[in-house]
Amino acid sequence: MDLDKHSSHDSMMRPMPDDSLATLGSGAGTPGTPPEPHATASATPAAPNPLATLATSAVPDPLATPAASTDAPTAAPEPARAPATGRAVPFLMVAGLALAALNLRPAITSLGPLMEEVRSGLGMSATVAGLLTSVPALCFAVFGIAAPRLARRFGPGAVVCAGMAAIAVGVVVRPYTGSTAGFLAATALALAGIAVSNVLLPVVIKTWFPDRVGPLTGLYSMALALGSALAAALTVPVTAVLSGSWQSGLAVWAALAVVAVLPWLTVVRGRKAADGTTARPPAAPVTGLRVSTSPTAWALAVFFGLQATAAYITMGWMAQIFRDAGVPAGTAGVLLAVTMAIGIPLSFALPRVAARMRNQGPLAVGLGLCGLAGYAGLWLAPASGAWVWTLLMGLSNCSFPLALTMIGMRSRSAEGVVRLSAFVQSVGYLISIPGPLLVAALYQHSGGWGLPIALMAGLMVPQMAVGMLAGRDRRMEDEARVRH
Repeated sequence: MDLDKHSSHDSMMRPMPDDSLATLGSGAGTPGTPPEPHATASATPAAPNPLATLATSAVPDPLATPAASTDAPTAAPEPARAPATGRAVPFLMVAGLALAALNLRPAITSLGPLMEEVRSGLGMSATVAGLLTSVPALCFAVFGIAAPRLARRFGPGAVVCAGMAAIAVGVVVRPYTGSTAGFLAATALALAGIAVSNVLLPVVIKTWFPDRVGPLTGLYSMALALGSALAAALTVPVTAVLSGSWQSGLAVWAALAVVAVLPWLTVVRGRKAADGTTARPPAAPVTGLRVSTSPTAWALAVFFGLQATAAYITMGWMAQIFRDAGVPAGTAGVLLAVTMAIGIPLSFALPRVAARMRNQGPLAVGLGLCGLAGYAGLWLAPASGAWVWTLLMGLSNCSFPLALTMIGMRSRSAEGVVRLSAFVQSVGYLISIPGPLLVAALYQHSGGWGLPIALMAGLMVPQMAVGMLAGRDRRMEDEARVRH
């Protein structure tokens, strides 16, 4: 839909609708075209201020407009919606973005250090535990497909808010269900909330700051890595403090999701006050590009899927590998946390570096080689060289922020990013489902970690190959066919 440009004074004085998260950005534009940089009233351009830009400009809603194409008709324009009230709201939006990213992994990484206790408490076999490590990928693929449609129907703010609430409910309920089926069902609820946020948050970044995808993807990835590391490092100590109850050690992470709901509620309530409703009618159907016809989109999807396979195997089984090698449970949890913590500074720096490169393929290969070296160490001397292998695996896991950055760079518009992000993440997570299951089956039938580690190392080779293809300086819109 088209939005009129407002003056800075007007943007400070009017209430903000929920879907402003999809419309605030660094400039205004017309439907079907990328947003242009915002022009200030001053004759001399001032240095860009991201937070100020959020409060003083608007762009078309990418979820209600088609990708740029002369053959794709645009949806009917809707009345302009007023931006935020007061200077505090952009800071709340940035805080909401960071808090949401912080919650995208604790439901997963808190489980690894306590996997043995969970299996014992629920009578869970190693094969079922392998299924548990594959549930994230399945949920991300299934629910990620629905994210764009939900965002058009309810607004991205409401969807992310509901996602954080689903995480809170799922995490607090699952330890107390008393059965494997109940545990899996509650975990799936939490993962559904993570899935829709996985897809929408990179789109929000692209829309807010189309010319600063690298730095803000770095901030998002850094918060995500921090959440992963905190859950992996603190779950065992927190469990010990809470009388050794693994149920309490897992449920405590729901509090973080409750905190994340608060800034998003502000956005949702702002829309209700402005429109007198909590939802808008869905956007008119539009004809757009077929992302599935783009070779670059498929290369990105396969790269995303293989790096996700490695990440979920690491999060689900790395602590157990160390424990089976004689490392104490608390130390194994710390080693897993260090693997995640390495990604905190690198997740901020790597997208900035990648955004300055025309071809990100060499970065994908370098990270893959770190993974190969780490797997070799886990096979040869898992206990004696544990800290070295942890460092290498942490470097390898930075393929995730690299993939997110390439998603933002492989499309010309915010609408293109929302389609590319949904396609890449849904297909990629589907690809990653068999990996953890195969690792669990090999572990149970072989009685050791030799074969599973060989499988994990072997998957690094195609990951590096498709990473080279995905890193080429191409745009999805230039390759994809238009749906008529």
